[in-house]
Amino acid sequence: MIKHIGVLGAGTMGLAIARLFAEHRYEVSLYEPNDVMLQSVKTQLNKETLLIQLTSHFEKAVATADLIIECVPEQLTVKREVYQQLASVIRNETIVASNTSTYALQTLAQELPFANRMVITHFFNPAHLIPLVEMVGLPATPPSILEELAALLRKCGKTPVVLNKDIPGFIANRLQAALMREACYLLDSGVANAAQIDTVVSEGLGLRWAMKGPFEIADLGGLDIWAKVTGQLFPELSNSTVTPGTIEKLAACGELGVKTGSGYYEYDDPAAAASDMSYSLQRLLALKGTGRHEKDDNE
Repeated sequence: MIKHIGVLGAGTMGLAIARLFAEHRYEVSLYEPNDVMLQSVKTQLNKETLLIQLTSHFEKAVATADLIIECVPEQLTVKREVYQQLASVIRNETIVASNTSTYALQTLAQELPFANRMVITHFFNPAHLIPLVEMVGLPATPPSILEELAALLRKCGKTPVVLNKDIPGFIANRLQAALMREACYLLDSGVANAAQIDTVVSEGLGLRWAMKGPFEIADLGGLDIWAKVTGQLFPELSNSTVTPGTIEKLAACGELGVKTGSGYYEYDDPAAAASDMSYSLQRLLALKGTGRHEKDDNE
């Protein structure tokens, strides 16, 4: 039974995941080696009543944990170094999960002594709002581990989806990357500007996708229609395998989006931009919840 959860990394995702479990009365240890970030997080947590043990001592955070969730930077060498540290200090029955958004589990778990107890639990930012958590194990992963983690996540209000196969990017990021590739192609080709493309998604596609998935939408539209649409459009879509030019150029100039105050757009108040996103998500989730309740009442 999972009682004590160790979270490695107190960045945006690590802190949010630690909060999630603490809010549901689990014992949580949050490890952060960076002194500046450690103090910043400590200041935030001192204003709250959540029971999170914040520490810069690696072994203290993981030695007695039943579940460890790795949320360190998305760099393979950094992650592998953390796993090597874990190998010598964790208990034999401890489950190790990574919140990676891109790396396949097979790559992360290679030659680790706890590989059969390692899984992916991919949360989405903001982790306290987005219900989805993608999960995947290896062929040797006992089904009981995935079942136990899925039950834990559901208990914390999440919607776990267990993939049948380990693949880089999983489901959501592959779909998101495919859309971003075509969006950047349309932008770089001069078909439309960023605001026009965003409007098409937020005022059209996004509204449907918030309620129905692509296969449900295809069924609603008619598969005979989609057979024609895909046959005509697929040859016209971008098939680029490199980073889109606008993303590469902006990133090279340090224009990283909200966190730096500029990207495709200018942000005079980055905090307000993040808050607006959270507020919009809360309203959408409330609407989805209302829709579910109405459906249940009519059944």
